[in-house]
Amino acid sequence: MSRAGVTRRNFVQGVGAAGLATAGHAVAAPAEQPLYKQASAAVELRVNDLLSRMTLQEKVAQMMCIWIAKNRVQDARGNFDAARAAQALPHGLGMLGRPSDRKGVTNTNAGADAAVANRTAAETAAYVNAAQAWAVQGTRLGIPLFMHEESLHGYAARDATSFPQAIGLASSFDPALIEKVFSVCAREMRARGAHLALAPVVDVCRDPRWGRVEETFGEDPYLMGVLGKAAVTGCSGTERKLAPGKVLATLKHMTGHGQPERGINTAPAQISERVLREVFFPPFEKIIRETPIAAVMPSYNEIDGVPSHANPWLLKTILRNEWGFQGITVSDYFAIREMVDRHRLVPDMTESAYRAFTAGVDIETPDEGGFPALVGLVKSGRIKEVDIDAVVRRILALKFLAGLFEDPYVDAGKADALTATPDAVALAREAAVRSVVLLKNDGVLPLNAGKVGRLLLLGTHAKDTPIGGYSDIPRHVVSIHEALAAEAKAQGFAFDYREAVRLTEKREWATDEVRFIDPAVNARLIAEAVEAAKQADTIVMVLGDNEQTSREAWSDTHLGDRDSLDLIGQQNDLAAAIFALNKPTVVFLLNGKPLSINLLQAKASAIIEGWYLGQETGHAAADILFGRANPGGKLPISFPRNVGQLPVYYNAKPTANRGYLGSDNTPLYPFGFGLSYTTFALSAPRLSKTTMAPTDSVTVSVDVTNTGQRAGDEVVQLYIRDDISSVTRPVKELKGFARVTLAPGEKRTVTFTITPAELQFYGMDMKRVVEPGSFTFMTGPNSVDLKTTTLTVVAA
Repeated sequence: MSRAGVTRRNFVQGVGAAGLATAGHAVAAPAEQPLYKQASAAVELRVNDLLSRMTLQEKVAQMMCIWIAKNRVQDARGNFDAARAAQALPHGLGMLGRPSDRKGVTNTNAGADAAVANRTAAETAAYVNAAQAWAVQGTRLGIPLFMHEESLHGYAARDATSFPQAIGLASSFDPALIEKVFSVCAREMRARGAHLALAPVVDVCRDPRWGRVEETFGEDPYLMGVLGKAAVTGCSGTERKLAPGKVLATLKHMTGHGQPERGINTAPAQISERVLREVFFPPFEKIIRETPIAAVMPSYNEIDGVPSHANPWLLKTILRNEWGFQGITVSDYFAIREMVDRHRLVPDMTESAYRAFTAGVDIETPDEGGFPALVGLVKSGRIKEVDIDAVVRRILALKFLAGLFEDPYVDAGKADALTATPDAVALAREAAVRSVVLLKNDGVLPLNAGKVGRLLLLGTHAKDTPIGGYSDIPRHVVSIHEALAAEAKAQGFAFDYREAVRLTEKREWATDEVRFIDPAVNARLIAEAVEAAKQADTIVMVLGDNEQTSREAWSDTHLGDRDSLDLIGQQNDLAAAIFALNKPTVVFLLNGKPLSINLLQAKASAIIEGWYLGQETGHAAADILFGRANPGGKLPISFPRNVGQLPVYYNAKPTANRGYLGSDNTPLYPFGFGLSYTTFALSAPRLSKTTMAPTDSVTVSVDVTNTGQRAGDEVVQLYIRDDISSVTRPVKELKGFARVTLAPGEKRTVTFTITPAELQFYGMDMKRVVEPGSFTFMTGPNSVDLKTTTLTVVAA
């Protein structure tokens, strides 16, 4: 059927079964169905058939999304309005952004900080069903919509389960746990009708001043790749065809985003091709080669003068031609507009759309901005329709693989029951416990309820619990105050609380203005806390950050990067005053980035890095503090002593760390560091052979023994150094890790298989090579305390 010759009869047949469907109810298909409606047909044939029926305008519509502009398809109360949608979007639409929020509703900012709460599970599902009914019944060809949502550390929607922030999950060094977490995220998203998660973030973070540190899995490309792969598998499974309860995943942000100039979000990333290939590309490449990843999102920043959204070398030469990526590229929010008004790359949105499309961007989000101009660009001959076709093929293929043409609707009556289920809440608690890192312990931990005496809890965020950016409001967040009050009641010890110090007037992540607390207010609160502390026997101080003190800086009026890593406000004043009392004092940190906590390290009895632990913060804190759980997490990012040391990532080049006059040039806490309530002994690494050819492999064995009195977890870490190479190499690189649980006295042998992939690097010709010579293998509990052996690679 030609696109020009659409008759009324052909239109009815084109709509087919979906055109006669109602939300949640299937209707028998007519006898004659176009090929693209036939579920038994091959995806490629269905795509070809549907594409042949589409007008240019309909094709371009599949490349567009609406989010803030949802008012164009909604009534005044935020209900989806098919009549308004038909008028506003006569050629259909490819994607609708965040159906769970109320963007587009008058006088509503939408989000966790909004005066009007976002949609419930049932409301979201009903909204999705109404939107899909319009797409399937009210558009010429009945192409269903993609629905995308955020799911960085839990589905960012009202009542959904909130897990530890990504940097916390990374501290677990537990890919199996992360796969489970993202499986729950996918299940809760799919129950409300979403199909595409804008997660995970696999930006390697090399500058902790950057406000988005918390969204990452840390500073190491190997760890990032393993954990990112686990997240994608949790979201999407292992097949391109999407199973029930799964969603498509999006890798963010390609690339160099995590080392911007001055630590400023979206600033230029002055990174060479070699560093891109050695540090920032590996997580993306690994996941693209080893999973059915559906989407990749370019980064806001520029590299070598070219913004990622206009970089064909990045999005075509590397992503598609070199790595073989078959999915779609989705622009970051407003990034195509920013090529006009921030990068000053092009004079207008038409040119920005041209640059983005020809560079390899497939879908513009979150709203129609530049891509409507693609129709005119085709008609003027600047863009070929066959190139539009190639993009739309990818989009349609994913919609078929996601099963949208067969089942675009969800059961709104079941959506709430599938949200924050008991198993999901239990997993959130387990994840929080496993994300905790013990940084210091002079013996005060774990607390003994019979000996703790009068326990004083300090800190505003002991009650008002921060859970990090890209969050909505869970059904219930357990605060440390709630959990410790319950502990005191159950175990019979005295418990008291003082606010002690405040950070900001609010902790709303999405609010532009940040108002820090008047020091005079904190001086009064600190004085009250000190008086209470004089009567206490044991003190727990909750310090750190909140969602406003370090966050994504998405505009000049919404800042979030920092030029200091010291505790913000008067927190050090509080700490110094409490330490002066010489009482057992535990510091529990809730934060999203490494902090320069020199005073705490010097004076506190114990320090726990909790990061943002999600809705089960309090339960996890009580489990750790009272020894029901033994901390086993490790730092996925180095902690500097001050910003003057930056960068301090462990995998530096040999010449990078000569030091500074009169100061300690080591990190305060190194990558991979974390203590336990028990002790472990690790043997030196043993190799299955001491020499090998460049194409061979070797097994590394390490014995680990629990030498203490408690069961606990150790993370055995393997690092490798190429001792002499034709291009300089890092002093060490993580190439394997394993978290093991051991009973007191138990011994286990951990093995790693090292292949040429772990030994190779990019040579002078920018091609991968394993050079003959010696390699130092290092194993231990962190990146500093290591035992070594040597492997010799001999010429083949």
